[in-house]
Amino acid sequence: MNAQGLRKLIFILAAAAVAPAMASQDAAAGLWLSADKAAIIEFKACADAPGALCGTIVWDKDAGTPADACGVMIAKLKTYEDEAWRNGWVHDPRTKKNYKGIVRVKDATLMVRAFIGTELLGETEVMTRASAIPPGCKTKQ
Repeated sequence: MNAQGLRKLIFILAAAAVAPAMASQDAAAGLWLSADKAAIIEFKACADAPGALCGTIVWDKDAGTPADACGVMIAKLKTYEDEAWRNGWVHDPRTKKNYKGIVRVKDATLMVRAFIGTELLGETEVMTRASAIPPGCKTKQ
């Protein structure tokens, strides 16, 4: 193998090593069913903050009732580092409170951690992938 071939091989190996890390940043995007199966949240790039991740309720079992949370933004996280979305907030629509938040994808689940102060003292909701949005929410998605 000549020097040019060796350089190409090194470049290909370096690109392959970086690819999984880059892909994991996008792993949180998509539809996620809440742990209690009462809502589907869509995580995607924030419209008003390039590079940030936002989560919005796109289906709620209580759609059309006073408890309807359709269209409520439940997360806005500004940076991706150490395999997690950080530096933002998560919102609990039941209590109407905001908390510091971290979102991670692990073993095909989405872990949304809400906390006050330190991450160690928080609570985690584990969500599973949803394939589609059932009818119900009337809010523009």
